Amino acid sequence: MSPIANPTTGRIGALQGASSSHIQALLGDFAALAARRGYHVVGVVEIPCGEPAGACRRLALRDLSSGAVTSISQNLGPGSTACSLDAGALAQACGRVERAIAAGADLVILSKFGKQEAGRGGLADAFRAAAVAGLPMLTAVAPAMNEAWHRFAGSLSELLPAEVQSVEAWWERSRAGPGLRAAG
Repeated sequence: MSPIANPTTGRIGALQGASSSHIQALLGDFAALAARRGYHVVGVVEIPCGEPAGACRRLALRDLSSGAVTSISQNLGPGSTACSLDAGALAQACGRVERAIAAGADLVILSKFGKQEAGRGGLADAFRAAAVAGLPMLTAVAPAMNEAWHRFAGSLSELLPAEVQSVEAWWERSRAGPGLRAAG
């Protein structure tokens, strides 16, 4: 099923249709572009962090406000077949994003809505904080998570193809909404 964009909804742009690494690079590049245009961007993007470990690849989150990198993978030892996600490190990163949202932002970029967020963990509280603040958000949602995403975001979300032009068009619509200052 291809992503369907609905311009009448969507303060949250949810990217689909490409590899995770492509989408994370797109999110990071768009964050840098929006910041250069004078918008205050907060959030996190996922970056690879070393060799695969266990059932998951090693990952880190790069904070868009500070540039700090936080590993969200834990070392489970050789031979482990379990996922190495460090839920505690992910929760700490979420807390930093929530504080950045509270301090003020024009755009929130959150790496993805995945299993942790569907279970109300991971970055779920940062998603909620941005929604309560009325801020536009950009994220990634794997097609396997569409049902959980729809229950979580409802009509606030607009599915977008993972293309620069789609993100730019979404941003034009979203920043025209209430609460955003004009870029310098």
